[in-house]
Amino acid sequence: MKVLVIGGGGREHTLVWKLAQSSRVSQIFCAPGNAGTAKIAENLDISDGDIPALLKFAIDNNIGHTMVGPEVPLVNGIVDEFESAGLRVFGPNARAAILEGSKVFTKELLAKYNIPTAEYHRFTETSAALDFLESNTTYPIVVKADGLAAGKGVLISLSKEAAQQGVREMMEDKVFGDAGNEIIIEEFMTGPELSLLCFVDSKTAIPMVSAKDYKRIGEGDTGLNTGGMGAISPNPLYDDTLESYCLKNIIEPTLEGMRQEGRPFKGILYCGIMITPQGPKVLEYNVRFGDPETQVILPRLKTDLLDIFEAVVDDKLADIDIEWDEAAAATIVLASEGYPEAYPKGLPISGLDDIISSVVFHAGTKLQAGDVLTSGGRVLNVTSISPTVADALKTSYENSELIHFDGKTIRGDIGS
Repeated sequence: MKVLVIGGGGREHTLVWKLAQSSRVSQIFCAPGNAGTAKIAENLDISDGDIPALLKFAIDNNIGHTMVGPEVPLVNGIVDEFESAGLRVFGPNARAAILEGSKVFTKELLAKYNIPTAEYHRFTETSAALDFLESNTTYPIVVKADGLAAGKGVLISLSKEAAQQGVREMMEDKVFGDAGNEIIIEEFMTGPELSLLCFVDSKTAIPMVSAKDYKRIGEGDTGLNTGGMGAISPNPLYDDTLESYCLKNIIEPTLEGMRQEGRPFKGILYCGIMITPQGPKVLEYNVRFGDPETQVILPRLKTDLLDIFEAVVDDKLADIDIEWDEAAAATIVLASEGYPEAYPKGLPISGLDDIISSVVFHAGTKLQAGDVLTSGGRVLNVTSISPTVADALKTSYENSELIHFDGKTIRGDIGS
């Protein structure tokens, strides 16, 4: 069948790469895609947020299955529109995608159904938030914009003054637009992080292999939060006991809560978890594949990815046997200088043809007159598969050094 992948980042290049391995796929389109997807799919000049144009293309071109990568079109109801037109599409509808679209909704759902998470307070007025911080005595503290902010709407503030500045920037200066109309202020949790992703249909949740990503721009987990500077799989702290606990106490109660709220979930449920001294607690939910976790999880998948997507759409996930490679994976993000703040674009990239022992997934790239140029903050993901995480990291770092563009930024402690 013909398949449409919506999105243009590293996650989507990985999805296209994996779907291209399916014997059932005759042609792949990617909207808008990037320089990497252009090699194995037909890129479309359609924004991933232009739902009417995407729907028209899918209908006109007899697309058999559509996979939605980014969160924004999911939150904006692309699945609802495609399903209303009788098309097969993978992802949650708008009512379910609110799990990522609103941090306030998610925190209140977690509280209502007794799912472990950080203590929090919600605010719609700047003055009330500032008053709370004035009386608060425990720092660091976390300030979160309620809505979508491209993975950057979370500020970890070390002092009262920094937290108050963050509140003003979100609520008054609108640095994240309308996403900061309402905010959450929550306790700062400590401990290692775990990314737990599950395939979910209306009756069944099946966890994927574990992963760990590294959000901060600087080594030693310092500096600003990013969309992710690298990832490894498996997570060294993850085992069957931890998986069982997280499924029983976090994933399953969340999905049951969503059903009780009249918002049944289908698609990918990504749970960011902090393993605190009091036990695992929810940091956040995403309603799609994580980035860059996808770049280390899907290379380990042995089962046909399209078969899994189809099983979810048909509520037959329990009938499919999902197999994984025992090997480990690691990905290193090559970012633009200045990311996650302002950064240059349009810089030429060289060395891509020299890579032979890793897979390079493109994130922020574009083709121009046959040349590959930078077009985003996270530019490339250099991914390797090896028997151990250490070996995979070594290969990815070695190959990362073969790729060049001005201002290339790499975090050197992924996997530590």
